[in-house]
This record gives sequence, structure tokens and C-alpha cells, in this order.
Amino acid sequence: MDKVEQTPRSQQDPAGPGLPTQSDRLAHHQEDDVDLEALVNDMNASLESLYSACSMQSDTVPLLQNGQHARSQPRASGPRSVQPQVSPRQRVQRSQPVHILAVRRLQEEDQQFRTSSLPAIPNPFPELCGPGSPPVLTPGSLPPSQAAAKQDVKVFSEDGTSKVVEILADMTARDLCQLLVYKSHCVDDNSWTLVEHHPHLGLERCLEDHELVVQVESTMASESKFLFRKNYAKYEFFKNPMNFFPEQMVTWCQQSNGSQSQLLQNFLNSSSCPEIQGFLHVKELGKKSWKKLYVCLRRSGLYCSTKGTSKEPRHLQLLADLEDSNIFSLIAGRKQYSAPTDHGLCIKPNKVRNEAKELRLLCAEDEQTRTCWMTAFRLLKYGMLLYQNYRIPQQRKALLSPFSTPVRSVSENSLVAMDFSGQTGRVIENPAEAQSAALEEGHAWRKRSTRMNILGSQSPLHPSTLSTVIHRTQHWFHGRISREESHRIIKQQGLVDGLFLLRDSQSNPKAFVLTLCHHQKIKNFQILPCEDDGQTFFSLDDGNTKFSDLIQLVDFYQLNKGVLPCKLKHHCIRVAL
Repeated sequence: MDKVEQTPRSQQDPAGPGLPTQSDRLAHHQEDDVDLEALVNDMNASLESLYSACSMQSDTVPLLQNGQHARSQPRASGPRSVQPQVSPRQRVQRSQPVHILAVRRLQEEDQQFRTSSLPAIPNPFPELCGPGSPPVLTPGSLPPSQAAAKQDVKVFSEDGTSKVVEILADMTARDLCQLLVYKSHCVDDNSWTLVEHHPHLGLERCLEDHELVVQVESTMASESKFLFRKNYAKYEFFKNPMNFFPEQMVTWCQQSNGSQSQLLQNFLNSSSCPEIQGFLHVKELGKKSWKKLYVCLRRSGLYCSTKGTSKEPRHLQLLADLEDSNIFSLIAGRKQYSAPTDHGLCIKPNKVRNEAKELRLLCAEDEQTRTCWMTAFRLLKYGMLLYQNYRIPQQRKALLSPFSTPVRSVSENSLVAMDFSGQTGRVIENPAEAQSAALEEGHAWRKRSTRMNILGSQSPLHPSTLSTVIHRTQHWFHGRISREESHRIIKQQGLVDGLFLLRDSQSNPKAFVLTLCHHQKIKNFQILPCEDDGQTFFSLDDGNTKFSDLIQLVDFYQLNKGVLPCKLKHHCIRVAL
């Protein structure tokens, strides 16, 4: 008799020499009246003919208890085997049938072959069934593909409103943003982002588009929350890398790779070793004091030098690891952590929830330096994933988006000056002509409004009053906010050229202020009212260019730079969820 591996009775080979008698099997299962060995052999033969191609490409080594590989045993005699290394008796083990597993693997590739097509056969594995499970493998007894779990996530907007959204466990931050854009009837320009906000720690960061929302939420404390916000600078470094990485802060371990023209390639290529270096204020763990140290960021982590600017291995000390950490911005570093500047950043381990003493707090001298450190951290940690996230919206333009966003307004990038005085409209390309057309349109609008009021129209506002309040309906107007608040909003939504908002002036109640970002710096321009022939106009350049209202002014400077350092391109917006 052949020697077989000694296994418990419940896991013996049903076709082997140690098979229980027919009376024993009937005692366990009254319905088991089929020749199991013949039926299994027939099923094996049919499945082998169907999936022979797949079996040649995949590993068909049988699995025994708990998924362990079977040990090949020599046999003196036995039935014919399809594979010379493994006998049919070894392949058909009671713990796991190989071909049923193959069918499960093929369900994702070929939907026409499912377990429901298999006939109802006696269950050869009664020990795997629960107390209420039938002893016969009915078509629905094998578990179908598990439905993705759902979870409720609460998201807040900038104005304090919130929305609870039911999402799937595998939903990414990009997917959730597109869903919120659809539900809020916004224009999807791929600049919306999900922000991880920790008010008790004074930290926040923008989630990467590929991150799983449920996984990130599992690392957040109860006081933390998600914010739905614009971030125009999310991938701006792919468009203008030299604005984000000052030459004196970038170096390479291999000098042959050191070329500024290949800056991003070195970050995205895992074989190269780019470094970011410079001085940072570092807060000592467990203390309130800060020290100015020479720091370098590598793929292996963030290091500080214990001896001046030396980068010798014996002088480098590890400050933080990139693997299980994320980089955050400090919201109120001076007030909460006594930071030396307002340009703070933090490397927070994912395991830390409420313990501020375990945070690695850093401070840069200016905003450009902080942006450089944070951008390099993202590139070194995620690499090509960031570039793929940046390319996805461009690749999806020709495809149908999963969330068909209703277009409710014209994109600010498509505004042009038009002339409709003739039979057909034409685009005005000359800036001087566009300026005169804008002034003429403003005068015509005012004359029409005055004539309608003389004729006894039901207009609730006088034209002069209407021109001072009509801008309050626009998304770019933020009302009576302070200069500090306007700068904070600009920083939150990305320090990119052309990002702007309008607000009431605090020093002059009749004036307004244009807050504009250019070269990662925020500038303010006062809009003063002026009178001409008894009519009130608004101007940015002491009356040289006059506009009848602020909407006309914004439309003009979206087309023409004028006295501004750049055109108005993106406006700060707050959407109520």
C-alpha cells in the first residue's frame, strides 16, 4: 500500500487509501449518495479542457492546509496524472480544490464562467461549512465577489457648511472631490482638493489624488476633519519647476546627473539621488526652544548636520522618516508653537493623532523656501504617482468623466473681448481697442439704465447704487475681510500667478482692494472711485482706465495686464456644500 501523509480524519484524501467506508460517509451526510471520486474526476477533466491555457501560465501547485504548498511524494503506482510532478490524488485535497480556486481567479477575467454554472454536487468539505450551511454545494453556496464596504464621511467647506457623503472603501481623494463638485454644482477645473485639517494640532495638508479617503480617516483624531477647497498650486511645479526649486537649494549625490534642465526627471527617477539642502529652524522634541540647523532631505529621510554645513555621514543625524509620515503646513505656528516665522511646516508620523510632542516641527525663512521643502518631500515620497495624477485629467478629456459635471458658468480662461457692432461678431485682439470698447459698453449701459429710470421702470436700485453693489453677487468678491484674512485665503488656495480676490477697503469705506498673487508673493492694489460728468467710475490707475463697475474691471484685467504684474487668472472661491 502506498504511504500517504498522516493527516487528521477530516482532511484525508477522499480518493486515497484512507477513505472512510460508504456507511461512515452516509452517517455524516445522509444526502451524499453520489460517487464522489468519479464526479470529481469528471469535473477535473472538463475544467482542464476549458482552462488549459490559463493553467499553463499560472502556478498550479496544489495547496494543503492553510494555503501551504503540498510536498511531492513518490508513488509506486496509481492512475494517470496530467502533470508528472503532481498526482491527481495530491491535487484533489480535501482542504482546497485547486480548480475551484482557478475558477474564482478567472471570474475577473472572464465573466461568463461562474460558480453558478456548476452543478449541485455533494460538499466534500463539511468541516468548512458553518452550522447552518447545507452539505450540498448549491449554485449560490460559493461566496460571490464581495461588495465594497461603504462608509459615511463628513466634509466641510470654507464657509463652515458640511455634507455627509456615503463613499466606498476604495474611493480616492480625486473621486470624492469629483463627487462633491457634482453635488455642489461647481465647475470642475481639476483644482479642487480634499484637505486633512487638524485644528487641535494646528496642521493641515492637501491629500494626494490617489490616497484612499477611508484609510486617511483611520489615522485622524476625532477633532480632525476634511475640508473641500481649491488648490491651484497642486501640480504647478510640473509646469514651472524652476520657480519652486531655487538653484542653491538643489544638489545631487551623483554630480553627473546634476542638470537644472533635468530637475524633475531626477526627482521622478528612483535611481538618481536629488537632495534639498538649506537652513531651517528645528524645534527640539519635548522642548519649546528652536535651533537653526543645516538640513538636507534625501530619499531615505530628513537629516540635520551636527557640525555646521558638513554632510559627512558621521555628522548627519536623522530627523524624520519619509515612509510612514506626511508633511503638513503650520496654521498658526507663532501662536501655538512659538515658531520664529510664519512659514512653518511639520513632518507628522501617521501613527501620531493627538501627541504634539512627537511632531517634527520646522520653520523656513520665507514662503518660497517652505514651498520648496514641501514640494520636494512630496516628490521624493510619491515620485511617478504625482506625475500620473497630474496627467490623468489631460488623458480623460477625450473620455466620458465618471461624474458628468453640469457646466454652469464660463471658464475664466476662455474670456475674450468681442465686437458685435456689425452683422457678425469678431474677437478684439488689440488691447487698446478692447479698452475703448469696454468703456463704451459701460457708458451705454449707464445711459440705458438712466433712460429706463426716467421712463418709470420698476428698477429697485438707482444705476449709481447698482454699480456699487452688483459685484457682491460674484464669487471673487469676499466682502469686508481683513488684509491678513485675504492673504491667508490666497495661501490656502495656492500661490500661483494670477490668483486674486476683491474685498472692501478697511481704510477707505468707498474704495475696494484687489489682492493678487505674483511670483509667490501677495500684492494689494486699491480700487478708488472717481467721478466724470457727474457719474461714478472705478479705477486702478488713478483714473487713466475707468470702469462703470467692478465686474467690468475684473473682466478687463482678465484679458489685459495693464498696470498689474500679471493678468487675473484664477479667483478664490468658497462653495457652500
